[in-house]
Amino acid sequence: MYLGEPVVLKRVCRTRPIKPRQANDCRQSEHFIVPMKRINKCAEGRECPGNRSWKGNMSWYTGDTTLEEEANMLTGLSRITQLVEANPDRKLQTLMHLINKETLKEVHKGQETGKANGVDNVSKTIYGEALEINLNDLIHRMKTFSYRPQPVKRVYIEKEGKKELRPLGIPSYEDKLVQKVMAEVMTEIYEPKFYDFSYGFREGRNCHDAIKRLNCILMDKTNWVVDADIKSFFDSVDHEWMMKFLEHDIGDKNFLRYIKRFLKSGIMEEGKYMETDTGVVQGGSISPIMANVYLHYVLDMWFDKKVKKACTGMAEMVRYADDIVFCFQYEREATAFYESLVERLAKFGLELSDEKSKIIKFGRFAGKEAGEFEFLGFRHITGKTRTGKYVPKYRTSEKKLKAKRAKVKKWMKENIHLPIGELVKKINLKLRGHYNYYGISHNILKLQGFYEYVKWQLKRGLNRRSQKDKTTWKNLDKLLDRFPLVRPCIKVALW
Repeated sequence: MYLGEPVVLKRVCRTRPIKPRQANDCRQSEHFIVPMKRINKCAEGRECPGNRSWKGNMSWYTGDTTLEEEANMLTGLSRITQLVEANPDRKLQTLMHLINKETLKEVHKGQETGKANGVDNVSKTIYGEALEINLNDLIHRMKTFSYRPQPVKRVYIEKEGKKELRPLGIPSYEDKLVQKVMAEVMTEIYEPKFYDFSYGFREGRNCHDAIKRLNCILMDKTNWVVDADIKSFFDSVDHEWMMKFLEHDIGDKNFLRYIKRFLKSGIMEEGKYMETDTGVVQGGSISPIMANVYLHYVLDMWFDKKVKKACTGMAEMVRYADDIVFCFQYEREATAFYESLVERLAKFGLELSDEKSKIIKFGRFAGKEAGEFEFLGFRHITGKTRTGKYVPKYRTSEKKLKAKRAKVKKWMKENIHLPIGELVKKINLKLRGHYNYYGISHNILKLQGFYEYVKWQLKRGLNRRSQKDKTTWKNLDKLLDRFPLVRPCIKVALW
């Protein structure tokens, strides 16, 4: 709730108690109760609630004052949340004070030990040895604007099911702290603004929530699905547009200055420095929220304000980070949208992958022409219930399953020397993780297949441990009676 401009009082008495006026008392009102001038309009130009009189004991004014006092008691991130929820279009002006010694110290405590170091080669343990001195020096440099983020250290990890490598950036430890605090501030600013169909990198939302929402949409009037894959999204984010989007909601120029410095900090790979003119480096704490902000303005708001209103039939979308699915009732609207989507993304420096993006016939009326698509590691197909009714069904993606099997095979070779009890205990940890994610309705057969593959790899590994005795299936079953493997089960019900 916006409280308007403060009321200027003539005098405030803190020592003399307020005495109630008698019925026959004809004196003027006390100065510490009645304001000098009535305020007709709030700061935003609109009239204050109720064109009320200032006569009497001013119960309306004192009531608002109480709300203002309660609001002032909220500090930090809670205050930002209150301001944004009260007025979503408000541009926040002062944010840098939230990056202080206390918030940085809390972030430091929350950092995990043993994480990879950045170009500074400083770990949490090393930084914490002189924590007070380091934080005081960091705050001083930020206040004098002499703090500049160091280049991120680039490393590569394997993509599941692909021969390609995914680039990741490891910030220096000091940059991790600042990024984390700034990410928390930005999250409080933008969380009330984000749409309900956005699920990626948001607290209290996960992949299963996105699949549940998509399942409801597919069960509704969906006849056509646009599977959109943005090519190298994190490497293609335009910095100028990114700053324009942030400037729309943030008025603190110093806060924006440091965000821009993080965008331009550069990359260090094998001792060579490379400038970053586009993109947000994956691996930093601030990258997920910035990616969400970018797509919020590029896609989410455009789809909700423009596309849905222009469609005569149903039009819905579900987005998890840069994984997006659009659902339409009519083919002509899905085709027209695909063409406009290409133009829309090009305007902001993004591009659709021609190989992965497509328009698919899908739904209860698709029949034998129904296609399939992948979203968040699941293959979405049309199916029927036992009574013959239409229902969307889900299977583990073949690419993801192949990558999982390859990981199991490699891990088994590296750890088969462990004592059987410890070995099975670690295998069960991996099986539980697999079931917790892929254990959704209609996917039990794929879970059982993965379980049998792990069991077969265990038997194969045990045979290699001994050149004398071979582990038969009968012996393996006796062994698993003593050290059982976790059986597959459904963890997430869609109905």
